[in-house]
Amino acid sequence: MKRLLTALVLCLAATLTAGQPAHAATLRMLGADVSTLQRALDLGARYYDANGNQRDPLDILKGVGVNHVRLRVWNDPISGYNNKAKVLQQARAAKAKGLKLMIDFHYSDTWADPGKQYKPAAWAGHGINQLQTDVYDYTYDVCTSLKAQGTTPDSVQIGNEINTGMLWDDGRVINNNFTNLSLLLKAGYNATKACNGGTQVIIHTALAENLSSARWFYDGIRARGVPWDITGLSYYCMWHGSLSNLSTVIADMRSRYGKDVVIAETAYPFTPDNADSTRNAVTSGCSGYGLTWQGQGAEFAAVQSTARNAGAIGVFYWEPTWYAVPGNGWDPANINGSGNEWDNMAVFNWTGHINPEVRWIP
Repeated sequence: MKRLLTALVLCLAATLTAGQPAHAATLRMLGADVSTLQRALDLGARYYDANGNQRDPLDILKGVGVNHVRLRVWNDPISGYNNKAKVLQQARAAKAKGLKLMIDFHYSDTWADPGKQYKPAAWAGHGINQLQTDVYDYTYDVCTSLKAQGTTPDSVQIGNEINTGMLWDDGRVINNNFTNLSLLLKAGYNATKACNGGTQVIIHTALAENLSSARWFYDGIRARGVPWDITGLSYYCMWHGSLSNLSTVIADMRSRYGKDVVIAETAYPFTPDNADSTRNAVTSGCSGYGLTWQGQGAEFAAVQSTARNAGAIGVFYWEPTWYAVPGNGWDPANINGSGNEWDNMAVFNWTGHINPEVRWIP
């Protein structure tokens, strides 16, 4: 009888959890987007650990818990950075340190985010049929090039913060019509799996502040048959609301779609001050967290705790190494002449010393 009851309990548990990702007791993707790091190092930037020792920044990040790096890829940026060749180089450096790799496809020559999703110049005149081929071929090419050098990506994003689509206007969601976007997402997914079946595909939006908007987007692509492996969300408290709300959205996304969730971007300022002539993107913080090293460390810890408790599998800090290095500017069309809008959001200060309060916590 005891064996029968045990078997029934195990069967019931399996039934209840079938198709659902296991509730995460730990964060296994402890990430840092270091897309600007290569440029900083090429310019001679130095990085120091909490003891004041100059070291390789990837070693410093590993020492405080990082196990993944995220690298954006732009098709043909004027700066020559974040293109395929540079990403291949950065991937080798990361994998040599034993770090896992996420590739963030913007499908643009410059920044793609909720407010702008510009086609790369080479695809400017292409309609939706050709764009599907473009996305497939480009995704497959980058992925297989990474694979050929022994740095197969562990995960990829098909688009960056695609709240209302990508490759505008053809891939833009207008009047709740997800048809074209879904065709592009399927092309990226299929290319990734053709390259390497084990690479996880992430669909990434910046919709953590609004559950109804997040459902609208992911319901829309699911209804069109789009496959994906991980739901990616950006969360910045000054733009996306309370940690309580974040917890609700993460838990809902897990339950509603039966897929793991990762916070693909987050960050917090350590100072309200500005290191250069370019204004900062963020100049204020959030209630309960000061604009200090201590405040930055506490807010990042709280985001990780919230994500973990809600069942997410990972949190990525956006550009922790992008401190104020002249010549490593915000504008890829003027990388030498533009300043850094993120110099108060990095976890390294303006002399390259890491915030001793910041940790990535499983």
